[in-house]
Amino acid sequence: MAEKGYKPPTEIAAPATRLFATAARGTEGALRDELRELGFRAVRAERGGVHFGGELAEGARACLELRTAIRVLYRLDAFPAPDGNALYEGVKAIDWRPYLTAQHTLFVRSVCRDSRLSHSQFIAQKTKDAIVDQLRELTGARPSVDRADPDLTLFVHVVRDVCSVYLDLAGESLHRRGYRAQAMEAPLKESLAAAILRLSGWDRRSPLVDPMCGSGTIPIEAVLWARQIAPGLLRDRFGLERWACHDEAMRKGMVDLREAAFARILPASPEIAGSDIDPAALAVATENARVAGVKVTWSQKSVADLAPLSPPGLVITNPPYGERLAGGDELFAAMATAMLALHGHRIAILAGSPAIARAFHHDAAQSLAVYNGDIECRLLILTPG
Repeated sequence: MAEKGYKPPTEIAAPATRLFATAARGTEGALRDELRELGFRAVRAERGGVHFGGELAEGARACLELRTAIRVLYRLDAFPAPDGNALYEGVKAIDWRPYLTAQHTLFVRSVCRDSRLSHSQFIAQKTKDAIVDQLRELTGARPSVDRADPDLTLFVHVVRDVCSVYLDLAGESLHRRGYRAQAMEAPLKESLAAAILRLSGWDRRSPLVDPMCGSGTIPIEAVLWARQIAPGLLRDRFGLERWACHDEAMRKGMVDLREAAFARILPASPEIAGSDIDPAALAVATENARVAGVKVTWSQKSVADLAPLSPPGLVITNPPYGERLAGGDELFAAMATAMLALHGHRIAILAGSPAIARAFHHDAAQSLAVYNGDIECRLLILTPG
């Protein structure tokens, strides 16, 4: 089954870079910079994500620490697959016993491009058949398929008649941190919020406010980043911790990674605030911050009442717009008037409508293409004089 929004790498990674972290379109550069900052090796960005590293231990650390990634994939093998038989035999040649037993469940996601195999559902079915047939022949029993909560998720992509088989180390998408107890309509994904924070150029020392904060994702992600709280610490476990090979040594490795991440947490962040005109949104944001264990200053007010930060800092927001929530020229004009008056500040706006850029008279110092799901947005960055 093809996963909406998943963009596979366009070529087979070299053996030195078996790992591939996926990202929202337009945020690959942010993910590349994050991987380098965290000390990962052999980092190389391309459409849809970033190649890096080569060992499963590096992938486990990436699941724990990456903020801007959606998934972390480990390439098991790559082989020619011009037809269904070649696909079946290539998958069946992989030893699946380290990852699955008859008591485990699996699910296969697939994509294809520029290949004679042109139906993703057929590719997923053939892959599943090869895996369960091998295990039945070797062990006398076969694992089951579970679409909702599998122990092992595979990504298979066939590009130009070459099949690459990836294991999903994260399991559930990494944007699901675990703190979002509630959400308002059309919430911003946590990984995208983290990416626009990085792309905004925020230094993690200056104060920050989101004046249309909704359920609070941007301010919460800002505190997590400023305090070096690894986002994976909020999750109980990752997909690789459910594999058949996850033994005592691997469990100890994950414990060590988590303990090291806890030791890096800083005690405080700069002043980080969120405001919204909707009291229901603020109630949700307050609860989400409580679950995340972070401190954010919340207040109920209109964006028109936005006041300067002291000292000047970053104003960053994802305003409502047509495809998401009812925005409008009046709101955008009020937002532009308030923000352009903040001399010495840095302004970052995820604009899902051209009307937002027009309200600012196209004065953005930078305008970066970033996708919020299927919606092409512009990340506008301004520095009012």
